[in-house]
Amino acid sequence: MAEPTFTRLGTVDFGGDGVPILLLHGLMGRARTWWPVSRWLTSYGRVVGLDARGHGRSPHRGGGWRTEDFVADAAAELERLGGPAIVVGHSMGGLHAWCLAASRPDLVRAIVVEDIAPDQRGKTVDPWRAYFESWPVPFASLAHVNEFFGSLGDYFVECVEERSDGYHLIADLEDLYGIAAEWGERDYWPFVERVRCPVLAIEAEHSAMPPGQMAQLPVRAPGGGHHLVVRGAGHVVHHDAPLTYRGAVEAFLSEVLNR
Repeated sequence: MAEPTFTRLGTVDFGGDGVPILLLHGLMGRARTWWPVSRWLTSYGRVVGLDARGHGRSPHRGGGWRTEDFVADAAAELERLGGPAIVVGHSMGGLHAWCLAASRPDLVRAIVVEDIAPDQRGKTVDPWRAYFESWPVPFASLAHVNEFFGSLGDYFVECVEERSDGYHLIADLEDLYGIAAEWGERDYWPFVERVRCPVLAIEAEHSAMPPGQMAQLPVRAPGGGHHLVVRGAGHVVHHDAPLTYRGAVEAFLSEVLNR
């Protein structure tokens, strides 16, 4: 199987042919974190990952963005790919996936939303700040990154870069705080209620999201769909329970692509 390649700055082509499949990562992540998932997704179409603003090799830096800016970037990528596409999003990427489906239904055939809720109003970025400040930055080596993040170590080694004094998160923390702050100020249910394509909502058993909301995604979205709680999984479900995640997504894709 061919190795993934950069097609433009901030975009990774994982290979495959046929229907476009766009992968949208979560906060702190980057397109490359999807590599394990892309290996089997290429059986269903052409798989492309996009680095969100402020992340990975995206040319956009400096913050000040709103959700609509991320959605516009994803829409531009799908216009280049020649949608309609399957859009798969983790956390922040899931939010962007349903906002994209609501805003540009012509470009989206179905969406997979992983562990993100539409209404988190009242939450602040203070817990994020405390968490980031606990990191022993700079990390001395990739092995140090792997050790510090434990079971998610292999995920986070994709999210750091080497500088003269060691390894740092590629994303700028102030950019991340700005992105997350918006989620505590907005109600995204109006976007969900405009999604007319099928939705697969995958929720972690050990989620930090407000309870009950993810189950309502395929109920309140006119396109319908399915909701699954993955037992034993934390926020990065596709990492914690890869076989369960794969089975759910493949069943959903088989249903969608055979309509």
